[in-house]
Amino acid sequence: MHKYGFVRTACAVPKIKLADCQNNVEEMIGLAEKAVAQGVEVLLFPELGITGYTCGDLFFQRELQKNALKALEQLLEWSVGKKILMVAGTPLAVGGSLYNCGVVLNAGKILGIVPKTFIPNNQEFYEKRWFASSKSLYQSEITLFGQCVPIGTDLLFQNSHMADFVVAIEICEDLWAPIPLGSYHALAGATVILNPSASNDIVGKSDYRRDLIRSQSGRCNAGYLYASAGFGESTTDLVFGGHALICDRGVLLKELPKYNLGNEILVADIDIEALVHDRQMQHSFSDSADLIKDKTYRSIIFDSQDCQEFQRDINPFPFVPGDPNRRSERCEEIFNIQTMALATRLRHIGDAPMVVGISGGLDSTMALLVCVNVCDRFDIPREKIHAVTMPGFGTTDRTYDNAVALIKGFGVTFHEISIVDACTAHFIEIDHPIEVHDVIYENVQARERTEILMNLANKYGGIVVGTGDLSEMGLGWATYNGDHMSMYSINASIPKTLIRYLVEWVADHLEVEEVIKEILYDVLDTPVSPELLPPDEKGKIQQKTEEVVGPYELHDFFIFHMVRYAFGPEKIYILATNAFKGVYEKPVILKWLRKFYSRFFSQQFKRSCVPDGPKVGSVSFSPRGDWRMPSDAHATQWLKALDNIEL
Repeated sequence: MHKYGFVRTACAVPKIKLADCQNNVEEMIGLAEKAVAQGVEVLLFPELGITGYTCGDLFFQRELQKNALKALEQLLEWSVGKKILMVAGTPLAVGGSLYNCGVVLNAGKILGIVPKTFIPNNQEFYEKRWFASSKSLYQSEITLFGQCVPIGTDLLFQNSHMADFVVAIEICEDLWAPIPLGSYHALAGATVILNPSASNDIVGKSDYRRDLIRSQSGRCNAGYLYASAGFGESTTDLVFGGHALICDRGVLLKELPKYNLGNEILVADIDIEALVHDRQMQHSFSDSADLIKDKTYRSIIFDSQDCQEFQRDINPFPFVPGDPNRRSERCEEIFNIQTMALATRLRHIGDAPMVVGISGGLDSTMALLVCVNVCDRFDIPREKIHAVTMPGFGTTDRTYDNAVALIKGFGVTFHEISIVDACTAHFIEIDHPIEVHDVIYENVQARERTEILMNLANKYGGIVVGTGDLSEMGLGWATYNGDHMSMYSINASIPKTLIRYLVEWVADHLEVEEVIKEILYDVLDTPVSPELLPPDEKGKIQQKTEEVVGPYELHDFFIFHMVRYAFGPEKIYILATNAFKGVYEKPVILKWLRKFYSRFFSQQFKRSCVPDGPKVGSVSFSPRGDWRMPSDAHATQWLKALDNIEL
């Protein structure tokens, strides 16, 4: 997993007996054994987990302090030979004060001790009665069990095999401070922040806590583990639900439900490579380095095992939320972005008419839906939409009928202009046999359609609304200066897999007539095709795009992980084989991944001169903003990397 940037982490919430350190450490060891068996590299226990958080004045009892040390030593002895980094919470007397500490253990050694800094002392919390802040600590090292151990909040724990895998600790309230300690740790190089906590549960608090952790993870571009005290803590006044979460760059990977009965373990893999990429891209991160210019950190090496397989659910449709409610919200927002973008462009040039080519396919249908919504939202007569169907040699009855029905059903201005005669004449002019169905045959048709649209736009004083999508631009599956060109490209940053859901969302959520809804669903069922080759003998679509360039769901997956995170070919292949397990065989994925890289590099010249269009997500090919790539770059190294893959 390290080869591909993944590390396995876990939170463990033991079922404790308050002030029974022996029992508690045995529960912790039991959970640690489960973690080791699952290949976990970093394991986090709750705050003061060895004693329990709610011991009150018992924290001052020498018997409790003594038994806490014995339990810690037992955990240390168990860890001998175990390649796992563990953080256990315990009270620790240092220099005449008692500190609330996270003790870091690895393979029979105590690597460091991190005391809590922000000690809550309000409402139900009165920790200052027992514990001192790390700010009062003057030692940088102490001797514990015969080992010289670093102590302080300036400790970073770096993996011996993976330099970017760096762990740091903040404890409970440290996260709730105006500038959490974890923020400083992240700026100093920490990529995974651990928070042993004891946060009680009251109505609504878990939602706020979840948002706080997700936000901190996102703001720091870091992995974040949070493990809170649970079953067995005193319920004299409070209840501790054992809440545990693992986040990665603002995304909640796993969550342990509250009010569990303890002895639970939560395992998730964090993508270190992805978060390092985001830090490199986000200059506000590096520009904040002056916040730690007066701070020094000590780096301590730890060892861990390296699993061969990762346990992270990989979404095969990274542009499409899996949850239906979130997907619906996403579709609504994208549709509104498109609508506002086109309306603003039209208003800027004097409420110009819209000219759009309608093929009866997915992309042109989406563009028409946006145009209609602009008219309805901004009180523009629908007649200002000039929808043009341009049947050619490959047009089928199905797509033609759907195109005509949509145009007339929406009450927009209808134009039908056949391209057959014009293309036939052009073939004669350039001396190209009409029976030779090559790239010339196809591109003549695509450019003829674009010429018609452009000329109609000039005639009516309007603009051509482009229909091409992100997936087509990624593959260069467009005719240069043909369907590649428009005056405003409304689908430019929407991938094919997402457009399907957008059209479906419009059909299900907007007020459209039943007959229109039926047409939209038929469009969704129509094979993707430019229809530039004649139909088969049954009049069906013969030229199916996905049979030529490969499944769009695969290419959208490749585009997302290459462009969004700059992952290499081998990692993308591994992710794809996981995401599409049972759907595509490994040789099939490898075949289309090779095709993807070949086309992606060779077709950059088309992306270098695309028209304006709104960005709606994290991936865009606008040469003015998100994607600046030389048109003459070579794919050699990327293709060579694929040669190393063993099926």
